Order: sequence, then C-alpha cells, then structure tokens
Amino acid sequence: MPLISSTGARSGLDLQGIIDATLEAERVPKKNRLDQQEGRLTVELSAVGEMRSALSKLQESAEKLTDGSLFSAMKASVTQPDSGDVVSVESSEDASAGDFELFVQQLAKGSRAVSADGAFVSADDQVNTNAGSLTFGAGDESFTLNIEAGSTLEDIRKAVNSSEDNFGVTADIINTGTEAKLVFRSSVTGAGNDLTVTNDNAEFDAISTQANGGGAGGMAIAADDQATDAIIEIDGIRATNDTNTFTDVIQGSTITALKESEGTEKAQLSIARDDAGVQKSIDSFVKAYNSTVDLLSEIGGEDSMMQGDATVRTLKGQLNNVLTSTFGEGQTLFDLGFGLDNDGRLQQENPVTNVKDVLAENPSALQNVIGGENGLAARMETLLDGYAGAGGSLQLRRDSINESLDRVEESRESLALRMESLRETLNSKYQALDSLVGQLQNRGNAVSAQLANLPGFTRDND
Repeated sequence: MPLISSTGARSGLDLQGIIDATLEAERVPKKNRLDQQEGRLTVELSAVGEMRSALSKLQESAEKLTDGSLFSAMKASVTQPDSGDVVSVESSEDASAGDFELFVQQLAKGSRAVSADGAFVSADDQVNTNAGSLTFGAGDESFTLNIEAGSTLEDIRKAVNSSEDNFGVTADIINTGTEAKLVFRSSVTGAGNDLTVTNDNAEFDAISTQANGGGAGGMAIAADDQATDAIIEIDGIRATNDTNTFTDVIQGSTITALKESEGTEKAQLSIARDDAGVQKSIDSFVKAYNSTVDLLSEIGGEDSMMQGDATVRTLKGQLNNVLTSTFGEGQTLFDLGFGLDNDGRLQQENPVTNVKDVLAENPSALQNVIGGENGLAARMETLLDGYAGAGGSLQLRRDSINESLDRVEESRESLALRMESLRETLNSKYQALDSLVGQLQNRGNAVSAQLANLPGFTRDND
C-alpha cells in the first residue's frame, strides 16, 4: 500500500507524528545496538591488522638472524689513494681476515685497429662493387658480417654496430679534415686477444687486418693499441689476468681494477668479520620486537575497547617466554648483554655487559643463542608464524570479524525492510482511524447543527 502523507487530515489529529514516533521507538534501539556492534568489530579488525603487520615485520627481522652466513660474513674495507679509486673489493665468508696493500700496474683493455693513411677520403666512399663478407674475431669470440654490393664506409660502420651477432666490436669513422679513418675497437681484453678482421673479397682488403690473398690488410693495430692483461700487486706480489676482475687472488675475495695507480700510490685493504652487518640485523630485530610490545600494550591497555583481550594477553606472555628461555649450553639472552625494561621492551645492555662487547669478544656465543638451529630467532619465527602466517590465528580471526561485519550489514538491511513494512501497517491502521474519527466528528457536527435549529434550544457559547 502506498504511503499517505496526509494521514490525520480528516480527523485533524497528528497521526503522522504518532507513526513517526512509533517507528523511531522501534528502530533506534536496534540501530544503536548494530552501531555499537559494528564499532566494536571495526576497532577489533583494525587492531588485528596492526598486530599482524607488526608480527610480520618481527618475523622478517627474526628470519634474517637465522641466516647462517650472517655471523660468518666478511667485509672488505678499502682506503683509496689520494688520486682516486683504483680498486673495488668484495669478500665472501670464505675470506680470511687480514690487511693488504694493492697496486694497479696496468688495466686490461681490448685492441684497436685503424685503417691506413689515405685509404678513404670520406665516409661516403664506396668500398666494394661486389657483395662479400667480413669475419671479426678476438680470443674465443667471432662473428661474420655479410656486406651488400656497393656499400660505403658509412654503410659498413652501421652494419657492424647493428649486427645481432656482434660480440663487442665497435666501428667508428674519424674525419680528420683531409681523410676518413675507419676504427674498429674490440671489448675482448687480455694479451694475445687482438682483433682480427678477415674477408672473402679482395675489395675489402683496406678494411681487414689480413688481406684476402695473404699478408697484412689495410687495418693495423699499433703497439699501444694491442689488447693487454690487467696487472696488479698484492703486498708486492704480482698477479695478471685477462680481465680487470681478479677472483680468489686473495682467497674468498674478488678484486676489480678500476684505474692504474699513480706513482707509488697504493690502496689499503682490510678484510674483517662484518660485525656492523650483524649489529644492524640485531638492531632491526630489537626495534621490531619493541614496536610489537608497544602495540600490544596499547591495544590491550586500559580504556581500550580490547582491554583484556585473550589473544593479546597470550601473545605478550609467549613473546616474553621466548626471550627468557635458555639456549644452547644453558645460556640466556641476558648472559649476552640483553635486558628487559619495566615495560617488557628489549634492551641491548644490562648491568653486567652489553651486546656490542659480546659481539666483539665472543661472536660464536651470540651466533649460537640468536641464530642457532634452536636459537632465539628460530623459536621466535615459529611462534610468529602461528599468528601472522597464512592460516594463522590472526588471519582466522580477521576472517571471522569480516563475517560478523557482513552479518551486521545484513541486519541493517533487514531492519530497514521491517521498518518499511511497519510504516505501511501503521499508515493503513491510522488511515482507518483517521477516517473513523473524521466520520464521528462529521456526525457530531451534524447532530449539533440539528439541535441548534430546534425551537427553544440555545447553545452555550461560554
């Protein structure tokens, strides 16, 4: 039945106001309960999301501490000479600690072939009338380039540089003002790896290092343009290599020569255990742990909607139990310089010692307690996976909260439908009442009018 906005028009009564008040009295308590339920669930969902995020970060930092290479990693530190960087060094866990002097005598370089004087006037000079091929080689590398008939010097330059098979040969044309010089550069380094260019057409003799009929071609490699080895000295001991990268010349380390040393300048290399990397990982774990403790205290604290929450309370207790456990040979975190403040936050010092000193004096003990097979990090990672991992308790709780929020929304829709139905029912009833009262009023007015017309009847207007 359509809604009638004029309910009460016949009777003059405020029946519409009565209907609205009745509907509000029915709707408001139910709406308030749904609002409260939704608010509580929303706060809970947000808290669960924050907990899961914090625990994931803590789990990630704990996982890094279980990396077996963390405590055995070696770090290379290089002090370069005043003239600039001459070497870079990377060391693996296989490297031994030590100090070294590095001197770069010579860099490895590729070769350069240049066309003969007067061979070409300009880049537009036609090189060949018949098609043919050029074969480039250096060390174990080679590729063959097919040249079309009637190609110019510029055409050949472009063909070399755009070849998909090119292993690292660059072609350039240098215009001197009186002639054009063709230059081939090879990226293949190492003594004896000079570039060779051979051809199957005598017309290409001027751009080959070997003529088609035998003998030298028109491209020549000067003594200073030959490919060379890299030569470095480690504490005065000479080492050579066909590239600028030296692997295991110092065992467990890779040295890359960057530029030749000037005069007698040397770079100073120090290889030592990477305590800074270990400390950084410990700092990250402590920060993540304390952030988690602070969050749990806030979520489950006084005046919080989740005060006394069982998950928060249990998690805080389990985290504390892991920290206060015994590891390895009866050692605890507090034997290695850690401590806890009054708020349960992890500290890197206690009245007896601190983590930094233990790391410097007894790193193996710290490794066993923190990164060992059943150490702090491994236990923490297992605990956190049960909460923050896929299928963990926080994910299940999040899913349950979302289902409850869906039910709240369904209840809102159901309430709206019930209110609409109730409004139609009340409108129908009060319209009938309005009609009845209106009829009674009309009859009363008619009776009063008839009585007023009777002889001797007077109306008291007071």
